[in-house]
Amino acid sequence: MTTNVYAERSAQPGHGDECAEPSRAMGDVTGEIVGQLVARAGEADRLRTMPADLVARLRSAGLFHLAVPRSMGGLELDPVSIIQIIERLSRADGSAGWTVLIGNSAAFMGWLDPTVTAPIVAASPRLISTGVWGPLGRAEPTGDGGFVVSGRWPFSSGCLHADWYQHGFFVMDGDRPATRPDGHPDWRFAYLPARDAQVIDTWNASGLRGTGSHDVTLDGVVVPAERIASPKFDSPRHAGPLMRLGFGPLTATLLVGFPLGVARSVLDEVIALARTHRRNPRLPAAAPDLHAHMLIGQAEGALHAARAFVINVFGDAWATIELGDPISADQAARIDLALRQAMAAARRAADLVSGLAGAAIVYSEHPLGRAIRDLHAADQHIGLRSDGFADLEPTA
Repeated sequence: MTTNVYAERSAQPGHGDECAEPSRAMGDVTGEIVGQLVARAGEADRLRTMPADLVARLRSAGLFHLAVPRSMGGLELDPVSIIQIIERLSRADGSAGWTVLIGNSAAFMGWLDPTVTAPIVAASPRLISTGVWGPLGRAEPTGDGGFVVSGRWPFSSGCLHADWYQHGFFVMDGDRPATRPDGHPDWRFAYLPARDAQVIDTWNASGLRGTGSHDVTLDGVVVPAERIASPKFDSPRHAGPLMRLGFGPLTATLLVGFPLGVARSVLDEVIALARTHRRNPRLPAAAPDLHAHMLIGQAEGALHAARAFVINVFGDAWATIELGDPISADQAARIDLALRQAMAAARRAADLVSGLAGAAIVYSEHPLGRAIRDLHAADQHIGLRSDGFADLEPTA
């Protein structure tokens, strides 16, 4: 029987290594579910989305509510626990880990007034929300604070099973985005039930195939003022410690476990293959091959260093929040740096050792090939890409 994490959500996290239980609050739930994710990763690839019964199981277990405010009935775990859980799921199957972290986007409903989210949660107590925050929509004011929103948003992961969407748009001033009083373009999010949008079947991808990341369109949908927010610029409306991280660090909390988990699965697979696989019939198996040892050692060192940095940085930010203080600009910058470093180290680790595995990884259902393709696909995400170091703010 699957453990229900809601019953133990007050348990404190463990901060052990990646092989340890990420949080006592999860009990044995991830152990049971991880086996299913491993066994059915190929099925998700063929369906191009997570199988419906697995979505239902993960929903029931609370895995789509890891970061959702407790004021909305969510778990609102600490960042390190969230990272470890996403890491473990991503280690089992990259598409599943991605589906869960994106499905936790209901956390960003914390920027709506609690009186607005209360009836939404009452109607769907364990709702899944997904969406694309890039301002790919255009909106015209209705005159009463609401907007008429139109646009098309690609890469809407999990859109086939989501209950609600969150889509970014610019408030338009003629043919140009309007400007906020602080000088930024007026970039807002529209929160709407999935029934108000149309899904366009576009997801035929090489990596993250099992995420159902189709296009979603809105055509002149009226979104009332109370379901419009600006998380990029404004403070959340829900109280709670996790909300005090702010938009960017909360997003990083959800993302950073993914590359760590997928890269770990790559190294696991390569090390297992190294015991018997020969890159060349004239060469020994990789296990006694000193060159193979060097590559695996470099990959292991890079990944462990990046992971240690992640745990340190997010743990430090959480300690500040537990004292009742907001995190500093430097702490927020280090969180972003840790996110980029994790992605860069994960991709480098996978690329270093992939040549040791042989030609079998070119087949679409080989778990190692799938993991490497998942990493490279995720590296195109604007919030995660490993070449995003140039975008970072300087830190002390």
